[in-house]
Amino acid sequence: MKRIGLFGGTFNPIHMGHLAIAQMAQEAFKLDKVIFIPSHQPPHKNIASLALAKDRYKMVKLATAGNDRFEVSDVETLRDGKSYTIDTLRHFRKLYSSQAKLFFIVGGDSFSTLPKWKNIDEILKLVTFIVVNRPGSYASKKNIKHLTVTKPGIDISSSYLRERIESGKSVRYLVPEVIFHYIEKHELYKNEFKKG
Repeated sequence: MKRIGLFGGTFNPIHMGHLAIAQMAQEAFKLDKVIFIPSHQPPHKNIASLALAKDRYKMVKLATAGNDRFEVSDVETLRDGKSYTIDTLRHFRKLYSSQAKLFFIVGGDSFSTLPKWKNIDEILKLVTFIVVNRPGSYASKKNIKHLTVTKPGIDISSSYLRERIESGKSVRYLVPEVIFHYIEKHELYKNEFKKG
């Protein structure tokens, strides 16, 4: 039976931390592949600072190219309206039928909010969670079965990168080189804080 990791997020933009997390989860739990799923419009985030879905999808494709264990799905970027995890998981369960075990990779902060997720009881039947904890911290939900992996010591966040870009600082070496050039070419995030 295949072991498929699903890694959702805004990836706004994707950075070295995202890639390292996916690689570590793939190795730790012997995943046949990790599918990155850029969201269209996440239900709990301010979309004023969100790059267009097509740009975020392209950046994830560029960043993951060359790793045969990584794939990218456009299932959420092509969906109108808000992206709910339950809809995405139903899609992948149908796609793989019973021929794969599905894992969902989340950060410790997201894991702590699970009780608020839409259709959480059904979600728990569809996937096993892989929770990414920061070094020295541990997110726990005793009633939710999950696996854990510790985030590598790369403390980068997408919001930090956007702030650097807005203030005229470089994000080179914090994102893959191809992403650095994509952001520069398309002038992404430069007016974020003026808009919002």
